[in-house]
Parts: sequence; C-alpha cells; structure tokens
Amino acid sequence: MSKVIGIEYTLKDAKTGEQLDTNVGQAPLEFISGKGQIIPGLESKLVEMAANEEADVLVEPALAYGEYNDEAVQVLPKEQFAGIELTEGMSLYGTGEQGETVQVVVKSFSDSDVTIDYNHPMAGRTLMFSVSVLSLRDATEEEVQTGVVGGMAAMGGGCCGGGGGHDHGHDHGGGSCGSEQPKQSHGGCGCH
Repeated sequence: MSKVIGIEYTLKDAKTGEQLDTNVGQAPLEFISGKGQIIPGLESKLVEMAANEEADVLVEPALAYGEYNDEAVQVLPKEQFAGIELTEGMSLYGTGEQGETVQVVVKSFSDSDVTIDYNHPMAGRTLMFSVSVLSLRDATEEEVQTGVVGGMAAMGGGCCGGGGGHDHGHDHGGGSCGSEQPKQSHGGCGCH
C-alpha cells in the first residue's frame, strides 16, 4: 500500500559537510511512496520509518542523482545564448534531444563559446539527510492514481524531488539551449 509521508529534512554534502538544502521551519515535504517522487536511496529508508522517527540517511550517488558524467559537458556557440546575461555557475533551462526540458549549468564562457554541463547539480555527491517523519498515512486511491498528494498541484519543489532515474550515459549531442528561461533558483538541490 502506498503511503503519504511528510518529512522535515536538512541535507548536507557527506564529504564536505556543506549544507545544501533544508525545509526546517517550512511546510513538510510530502510525497507518495512507490512513485519515484524522491531519490531512491532516501525513500528506501523512509518507508521503513514510523511517524515521529528521526534518522540520518547516507545516500551514495548511484541512489541519488547519479555519478558525474564527463561526457555530459558540451561546448555551444555563444550566439545560441543571445540576450542572456551569462555568469559562471548559473542555471539555464533548455531542450533535450527528446524535447524534454533540461536544466544545465554554465561552467564557463568566452567571446565565442559557452561550456554547459547537463549533469544534475547534485551528480556525483554523496548526500547526508537528517530527516524526521512528521506525518504518515495510507494514500487515497486518487493519490495513488494521480501521484498528487491531496489533489493539489504536483510537488515540484523540495530538495528530494526529481528522482534519481536520470540516464546519465546517453548522448546529449542533440540538445540545445535555444529556449532558456530566466535564471531560476533550483532550491539548493537542482530539482526539476
């Protein structure tokens, strides 16, 4: 039976101790288990926990946002970025080879070229979640069918959104950044 689990979390890079994201003091992050709504390495632990239980969960890259893929770095002509005020490290949203929206990070740029990185910003990182289960209940039939908690807008934010099922091995050669949106915050975790 799918569960609706509400959590409070603080996320750190397990190797550096850098805090990457937290929702402490904000609304809980609610998700439906079994739907791939959060990274698998965290969900597998949360489904074993009880309400009001706390835990520190270490998640290796393979069960989080994947290993870093050097082949997912691409150099594009600067004219594709006309009208965008480029800064190193900024996030852009472009179109992948299947027409899907992808987030890319500007690694560097020159007068003629821009180097972009299709890797998820959390790729290659070992993550440490300090989590508390604030709520726990059975999902309704509608929630199971729609994947939406409480019939509200689908969860788009929160550090744990976006799942870990990205295929980091495929060729990004067909991607383009011709449809960038203005720079947006990725909530500390680069969630889609």
